[in-house]
Amino acid sequence: MDHNAMLAVFDEDMRRHARADGPDSRVERTDGVVRQVGQGWNGVVWSDLDHSTVDAAIAAQVRYFTALGRAFEWKMYAHDQPADLPDRLRAAGFVAEPDETLMVAETRDLSTSTELPDGVHLRPVIDAAGAELMAQVHDHVFGTNSSWIARHVLPQLAEEPATMWAAVVMAADVPVSAARMEMPPGAAFASLWGGGTVSDWRGRGIYRALVALRARIAAERGYRYLQVDASSQSRPILQRLGFVPLTTTTPYVYTP
Repeated sequence: MDHNAMLAVFDEDMRRHARADGPDSRVERTDGVVRQVGQGWNGVVWSDLDHSTVDAAIAAQVRYFTALGRAFEWKMYAHDQPADLPDRLRAAGFVAEPDETLMVAETRDLSTSTELPDGVHLRPVIDAAGAELMAQVHDHVFGTNSSWIARHVLPQLAEEPATMWAAVVMAADVPVSAARMEMPPGAAFASLWGGGTVSDWRGRGIYRALVALRARIAAERGYRYLQVDASSQSRPILQRLGFVPLTTTTPYVYTP
């Protein structure tokens, strides 16, 4: 894999020409940025700025989202310009969250063996009950309020079901792992999100099986690549599975 060529493909396909990630969201292009606005995630996904335009663009986004009464994220990648963009975002009141590693793989190169360990079974998320189980896993694994999951997942499943796949792994009636995949129409990349397993069930191959299952589904639906923003915990697992790190991404969050 040619690192620079792949990064250019990702920037063009998933950032500059970003698609809305649900029926209640829209993508707008203005002031040298591409942003998403909606009931779920709000933020800047791509920018084409230099020292003469960056401060005005940052201020414009702050005004725009503040007028809507919404916190938003400037999703910055390590190669974004200008080089001092992080400093300028912090000066404007943004707070950096932990870095993640952008990792990609070709679906044809990934294992599609999806055998789960004994004692668990897969439950596809197709309704409100499934979304609630997914939120329970997220609350337990990531320690965050995951009530947003139902607001994001359910409209998408109802109105654009072909653009998402999600599932919960159950031990009897207890959710122990969850994962979802976004499949933007016309994109080369499908994106992996929300992969997490409760501590008592880690190390048994559940995460690996869920990656393999999503790789198989993505390949069947014509997606050439998988993409994931990997935490420090998941990065080594994904590298063993065949994913390659391209760059880092840092969420800069602004709260009105």
